[in-house]
Amino acid sequence: MEEKFDYAKAMATLEKMAADAQNPETPVEDIGKMVRESKTLVKDCREYLRSLRDTIEEQ
Repeated sequence: MEEKFDYAKAMATLEKMAADAQNPETPVEDIGKMVRESKTLVKDCREYLRSLRDTIEEQ
């Protein structure tokens, strides 16, 4: 069974990553990891929003 995408959770995670990346105490290695993870989350968010748009346009 496919897990439903949680857009709100993904956005909250991205916001936390952005705040952590701006914190001078965050190690550079962690920032690199966050950037890679954020790319995946942004891609997933875009796909989710496109699917919603397509659903709305079909109605």
